[in-house]
Amino acid sequence: MIFSSSAHTRFYHRFHVAWATKYRYKALQGPMRERIREIIQQTCEELGVHIVRGVLARDHVHMFLSFPPKRSLSDVMQRIKGRSSRRIQMEFPDLRKRYWGRRFWARGYFSTTSGNVTDDIIIQYLELHSPK
Repeated sequence: MIFSSSAHTRFYHRFHVAWATKYRYKALQGPMRERIREIIQQTCEELGVHIVRGVLARDHVHMFLSFPPKRSLSDVMQRIKGRSSRRIQMEFPDLRKRYWGRRFWARGYFSTTSGNVTDDIIIQYLELHSPK
């Protein structure tokens, strides 16, 4: 396990996130798919988010991300989904017919964390270090 670091922090935060296109339309194909991939990579780079692994299906996205604790997951997801939605609709005007509400992505997202330490190990650790 390799820890990342910033000025006063060492961390190992990994998040698995997934989100879908609105109405689950299979829109992530061809040149649009490549452009969304570029937009997401640029946005993550600007935010200091490291993409450990990412997969674009035809109607949803899975990403395994690592980012510093100063960023919140909700902020990262808001920026990734917001920028990619806005840019993709500007560059592919045909989408306005299908996504008339100016929203390319469905509301919300799935997230879970990853790590070697389970809840039981943390509770056991805290019990050992609690004052008696």
